[in-house]
Amino acid sequence: MSKDRIVELERKIGELTAELTSLRKASPGTPVPGYTFRTQFGEATLRDLFGDRDNLLAIHNMGQACRYCTLWADGFNGLLPHLESVLAVVLVSKDPPQIQRKFANSRGWRFRLASHGGGDYIREQGVMEGSDNVPGAVLYQRNGDAILRRNACVFGPGDLYCAMWGLLGLAGLDAADWTPQYDYWKRPVQLDDGGKNVLD
Repeated sequence: MSKDRIVELERKIGELTAELTSLRKASPGTPVPGYTFRTQFGEATLRDLFGDRDNLLAIHNMGQACRYCTLWADGFNGLLPHLESVLAVVLVSKDPPQIQRKFANSRGWRFRLASHGGGDYIREQGVMEGSDNVPGAVLYQRNGDAILRRNACVFGPGDLYCAMWGLLGLAGLDAADWTPQYDYWKRPVQLDDGGKNVLD
């Protein structure tokens, strides 16, 4: 493929992304019920998760058992201070609060966490129609007494939300060539401590 064609496609992607943002900005939103979540600090309603913000980004994470969801959250964690300068952010999953926090700590995540426990919230507010517990994000807006679901997206290899895929693409690699892992440590052939009781 010629360099000119690559530049042309990058320009088109930029234009389409701008159009997508414009359409999302115009989205009126639909009212949603007041869901309840479990947190380390007790129950919290969807309204509580807004804090003092009018917009809430709810990151739908499948939980500690998904390497792909972990990849996305690892990336968002670095952006968290920037995101929180303009909106509230919470990472939700089905895992119980204690497991959420333990796993988040192991990754260095700074997100506020809430557990939907696989209940009504994820069944009714999932990001893919007909499927629950699919990774993605939902943007909610507080409008007086109402909470509106404004926009949503699905996360997956090659999407707009994980920088890894674009960078792999520069090398001509995609999801068929690479799978994220929790850890890239490789056990040495010989361990100087004797090598007993190693958990790979």
